Amino acid sequence: MKKSASAFDALRSARLSLLAVVSLLGWAVGVQGGGIIGINYGTMANNLPPPYQVAKFLLQKTFIKHVKLFDADPNILRAFADTGISFTVTIANDRIPALANHSNAQQWITSNILPYIPTTNITRILVGNEVIATADKSLIAGLVPAMQSLYAALVIASLSHQIQVSTPHSLGILSSSDPPSTGKFRRGYDTVVLKPLLGFLKATGSPFMINSYPFFGYTSSTLDYALFRPNAGVFDENTKLTYTNMLDGQLDAVYTAMKLLNYSDVEIVIAETGWPSHGDPGQIGVDPESAAAYNKNLIQHVTSGVGHTIDAK
Repeated sequence: MKKSASAFDALRSARLSLLAVVSLLGWAVGVQGGGIIGINYGTMANNLPPPYQVAKFLLQKTFIKHVKLFDADPNILRAFADTGISFTVTIANDRIPALANHSNAQQWITSNILPYIPTTNITRILVGNEVIATADKSLIAGLVPAMQSLYAALVIASLSHQIQVSTPHSLGILSSSDPPSTGKFRRGYDTVVLKPLLGFLKATGSPFMINSYPFFGYTSSTLDYALFRPNAGVFDENTKLTYTNMLDGQLDAVYTAMKLLNYSDVEIVIAETGWPSHGDPGQIGVDPESAAAYNKNLIQHVTSGVGHTIDAK
């Protein structure tokens, strides 16, 4: 099923709206027990409440303790001071080449992190978003050096024990993902970019981060599978595992690709996931009910502790 432009725009809009998309900011591969749920907090929608109201709402009305920003907005970071809520901040893609320089990276930490620590609980810095998907050679070449420079600046500031450095990827980094046991990174990016990146993540104790959207992979016949609804499941002949939802299959495909590079011990965290609430008229599965079902069932699945299973046989 081809996904419509309007549905894609709706999903993109949802990503940028507070509480519209649920993100998993701490679900590790192979870890049993309840998952940790967080939100993406965007600021590009209309009529958003001021940050102090958002902080009050999250503290008083929700169980959310983890928030990811698409930038490092100082007004939001100040508004969440003394809340204890864990923050992930993001650096724009176009800043990556400059931040490969150590002095620039140190200045970025000085300007964007130090003024808010320790009253605001910043725990992760994301360097760009889906950088490999841009196919921009200068951005891709500068990605790992920028991460290294920022981490070095955190070491100097005595914050490397508190703040992780990572970068989110789309599932487009995989050349194969179905069945999950065939997961493999795209040739050229696997050893040149992703292997040194994984080496950095392992050395610093930071997670490999994925933007995982089953919406982009479903068909009318796999809608229940994508929405965590009861279904017959998908059988992987190689591992003899039956997957009951698409998200688990996507994560196991990423895990398999990491294992091929000998980095199966690096944690996987989902930076973004969600489902659009509107698309083209008559488009199957793109409506408010399906979007609500995805988020509700996602939360139930993650907090159940079941997780994905490729190494839990």
